[in-house]
Amino acid sequence: MAVLDAVGAAFALHADVLDRSADVDHHRAVFFLAGEPGRLHRALAAGAAEAAARIDLRAHDGLHPRVGALDVAPVVFTDEDQRGAAIAEALLAADAIGAAGIPVFLYGELAGGRTRAELRSGGPAGLSARGTPPDYGPAQLHPGAGATLVAARAPLIAFNLELAPPATLADAQRVAALIRAGGSEGLPGVRALGLRLDRRDVIQVSTNIEDHRAVTAAVVLAAVARHHPVARGELVAPAPEAALAGWPAAVELRMPATIEALLGPGR
Repeated sequence: MAVLDAVGAAFALHADVLDRSADVDHHRAVFFLAGEPGRLHRALAAGAAEAAARIDLRAHDGLHPRVGALDVAPVVFTDEDQRGAAIAEALLAADAIGAAGIPVFLYGELAGGRTRAELRSGGPAGLSARGTPPDYGPAQLHPGAGATLVAARAPLIAFNLELAPPATLADAQRVAALIRAGGSEGLPGVRALGLRLDRRDVIQVSTNIEDHRAVTAAVVLAAVARHHPVARGELVAPAPEAALAGWPAAVELRMPATIEALLGPGR
């Protein structure tokens, strides 16, 4: 917690930290920041430098894929009018993080559609072995902090479903393979993994919804429930209200405040 407090304080030098969540099994934390154009990139660079000083991936264990201490730093736009400003801020962030000594790889729209999953495949060792040159910063991965992935994008819904017992890791992996994009029942823009969370004794289908306008959390819930009963859902980070449309009252959903509630009017 002291490390996360220090990283959060670094972010807060130039932006508002509106939400933070952490999970010991995934071994990751998610910070939700809001900042002005021309300042937000400074917050991301300060947080990246603090994370690099305090986190060593060589001693890291955890279920969630990653290539860096500050693994991903997306600049999110909530409507299309903000897209240009988000792209500009993301490129400033990539340059500033690179100047802090951490190589940066762009993904998504800024990199011709290259995905986080492609870059994360095999972790830091896989990224280094592929020989893909970073877009900003040093040519080699930082020894302890790896690399940071930067994008400008619409909100991503990080969303987990806990399978009702009895359930096995094989059950979660089977369901994840069916519902993820490219699976036999694939939902467009949905990434999914089947995981066992040992500390919580939970079997989980962990998903990312890349376009909540096309696929809501309720649609993912229904797809999973066709194959195995679901005990509850959880949102890892704030999501737009529209992403939660149609969620059934009978299924528990653990979640922070929505993006709209956190940002308030006019932001």
